[in-house]
Amino acid sequence: MTRHLYECPLRWSDMDAYGHVNNARFLTLYEEARVAMFFVDVPLPELKDGVVVARHEIDYLLPVGHEAKVRIETWIEEIKNSSFVVAYELFADGKLASRARTVLVPFNLAHQVPRRVTAVERAFLEKWREA
Repeated sequence: MTRHLYECPLRWSDMDAYGHVNNARFLTLYEEARVAMFFVDVPLPELKDGVVVARHEIDYLLPVGHEAKVRIETWIEEIKNSSFVVAYELFADGKLASRARTVLVPFNLAHQVPRRVTAVERAFLEKWREA
């Protein structure tokens, strides 16, 4: 298994009044890394039909300041029949600054109901799974 690596430049709008990345903006940074993993770098078209966030967990380990970029490592932690967990580690200046997890649920947008993980999706997710 290989982690997906995403280099993310920080924007002025990511900062709070104290010169740190605002805690809520971490969700945006993690979302950018997740979108790159699923739809840009190694696309999984099936998930474009619908996936929703069921849960987020974030641990803030170090403040992140005005670094030009942060590196986010992303992988799949768990796959169930109707959901999967994406895990992340965010590094700033080479130091682990945050860890997070997102529970995602495949979703049928036309019928507005959750759906099961398909065989194609499971095969894709397994490539990124870290035990």
